Amino acid sequence: MMIKRMLFLLWILCAMLAPAPAQAAQEDAPQVLVLTMDGPLTPALAEYLARGIRTAQNQGASLLVLQLNTPGGSVDLMQDMLEDMRASVVPIVVYVSPRGAMAGSAGTLITLAGHAAAMSPETAIGAASPVGGEGEDLGETMAAKEKNILKATVRSIASQRGERAIDLAERTIDSAEAASAEEALEAGLVDFIAQDLDDLIRQLDGFSVQILGSKTTLQTANAQITYLPLTFIEQLLATLTNPNIVFLLITVGVQSLLIEISSPGGWVAGFIGVVCLTLATYGLGILPVNWFGLIFLATAFVLFILDIKAPTHGALTAAGVASLIVGALVLFNSPNVPSFQRVSVPLIVGTSIASGAMFFVILLFALKAQKTPIRTGQESLAGRVGTVRSALDPLGSVQLGGELWSAELAEAGEALPAGTRVQVVKVEGLRLLVRKFR
Repeated sequence: MMIKRMLFLLWILCAMLAPAPAQAAQEDAPQVLVLTMDGPLTPALAEYLARGIRTAQNQGASLLVLQLNTPGGSVDLMQDMLEDMRASVVPIVVYVSPRGAMAGSAGTLITLAGHAAAMSPETAIGAASPVGGEGEDLGETMAAKEKNILKATVRSIASQRGERAIDLAERTIDSAEAASAEEALEAGLVDFIAQDLDDLIRQLDGFSVQILGSKTTLQTANAQITYLPLTFIEQLLATLTNPNIVFLLITVGVQSLLIEISSPGGWVAGFIGVVCLTLATYGLGILPVNWFGLIFLATAFVLFILDIKAPTHGALTAAGVASLIVGALVLFNSPNVPSFQRVSVPLIVGTSIASGAMFFVILLFALKAQKTPIRTGQESLAGRVGTVRSALDPLGSVQLGGELWSAELAEAGEALPAGTRVQVVKVEGLRLLVRKFR
């Protein structure tokens, strides 16, 4: 019996201690932090990258993987991101992913700035020629300056990749050339083609990179992968740089303010309008827009208001819809604005027509109100129907609604007994002139 008890206690002790080696092995496993950037580069994504690098350093991560899918962004923003990446003590691998993704324009240099770079099959990289802050082509002198600066940056961050890689990278700047994943790998512009994140982690094991001038060999076997999502504020700020969202915010904001101005006394519409326009202002400060379009937008809403105040049977509303469409196209879709930063034309047309329809409905209500008889005071009693309470011969009393009035027959004739329905013809002082209701 004693032996059985000892064996039972030994079994419990082994069961308690069994997970300890696995836990220790898990804690000793390399930690990989994964960031995901999807969409045009914005200040919110730049802050996300900086936060990711700080988090990786604070947590002692062995590797930071930046999954990238972007058509590009401003040169100034890209330079800030490059500085953060090259100053990182944690190895950064840029992974152009998923299939169909791209590292376009500024995304090309961000890919090269990684300590290692990889691409999924069916992805692309390149087309990094600089444009102006509003998407316009640069003048010959300015374009030459910008291109030379970018090519110098490429030579600096891609110096370890060889002449073919540098040559291809410079061509993406000089002539907006782009390359597939296979072409980029062949030229040495990237280090791997990986089917997915697990495949990338497997290929990185034992790969050597240069970090702040020192050679480091990556150890990624059995790595523990942790994803760092965008915070709510970062998601909000990233959303506010979507031109479609900005256009809707402008439209809703202005309409809300016009409703507040036309019907003062409330606060909900005014509050919504101020919030929407404030958020839209942030987006307009980031996006490459043609500010001339704001004149057409303002004109559109002025025309809507004028059609309500001085009805023209919808003519000004129609003109306002046309002005709203033109203003949105000029503001967001000028010829030199990159396609990924343009507003959907069907959205512009649909929203403009909906706005015009809303104001046209308001116009109809305004016209109807002007034609409606006055319904306050004694004037509102004319035409109403009541019931005789004491016979009219020709004087008596009539109940009208919840009130009892002295009444008189408007026309000489047959007396009306109690219970007869009568209609008010006119009000004279405190007496009603009535006739039999037919």
